[in-house]
Amino acid sequence: MKKKKKMSLTTRRAITGLTFILPWLIGICLFYVRTLIQTVQFSFSKVIFRESGGIRMEFAGLQNFKYALLEHGSYNQVLVDSLVDIVIDVPLIIFFSLMMALLLNQKFRGRTLMRAILFIPVIMGAGAINDAIEIARQAVQGGIGVESAEFAQANSGVSVQYFLEIFMQLGFPGKVVDYVVEVVGRIYDVIKASGVQIIIFLAALQSVPGALYEVARIEGATSYETFWKVTFPMVSPLILTNVVYSIVDAFTESKVIETAYDVAFSSYDYGLSSAMSLISTTLVCLILLVAGGLISRKAFYYN
Repeated sequence: MKKKKKMSLTTRRAITGLTFILPWLIGICLFYVRTLIQTVQFSFSKVIFRESGGIRMEFAGLQNFKYALLEHGSYNQVLVDSLVDIVIDVPLIIFFSLMMALLLNQKFRGRTLMRAILFIPVIMGAGAINDAIEIARQAVQGGIGVESAEFAQANSGVSVQYFLEIFMQLGFPGKVVDYVVEVVGRIYDVIKASGVQIIIFLAALQSVPGALYEVARIEGATSYETFWKVTFPMVSPLILTNVVYSIVDAFTESKVIETAYDVAFSSYDYGLSSAMSLISTTLVCLILLVAGGLISRKAFYYN
């Protein structure tokens, strides 16, 4: 009798991974693919509602895309602003998440409580709770925040613009100063969007073999060297995962989605809404391809 050929470790891992994502693949094929095809059909058509019920589609070519990009009053600006927000927010989210994961991976009292607190925004990120938090934040910024700023400026005679001018006089590039201002204004949003990424980085840090740190200590490596030679390479594959997740999450929360939704369900223009959705989705996919290609070249995969 011929002996059965044993599967290699790579093949077994591939089968395990495929089995793990199989429910997701089935869901995509059953629900998403059909919707995507219908969206493409709508984007190239003029959707007309029949009096007897249902819809009728008339081929319109690229008319919906041209109107979205060249004639719509706000879509262009909303699209650019959303893409700029993604480019600014994602690096901040990744940096903040990694730093917090490094801190939370240390042993100290109250570590579990701190992990729970940083994950609370993810739990409370939907529905009425999220709306209540947003209203409270606007109230603070518009009320106490403004009064505090006016009080501080009145008593000290110093404004934020004063510090910005100092940075400019010291020779800091204008783009760097503008970026710092953007960063300060996005602290709340960055913390709110970093819960899942912190958990992923924390899991990656806890999976780093302790033997690597032992070897680093024996070789006399400093903490700085250990981070760049051991910790960072070992978590680099998860940086790609978090970048992809952060980009998609930022896109789903952007005003582009709201604009397309309003066009579809307020103006009942399904064709234009589908064209808007396809344009923004294509641009985000291009960003994902570029970011994935750049990061995957530097990622270190440990077997």
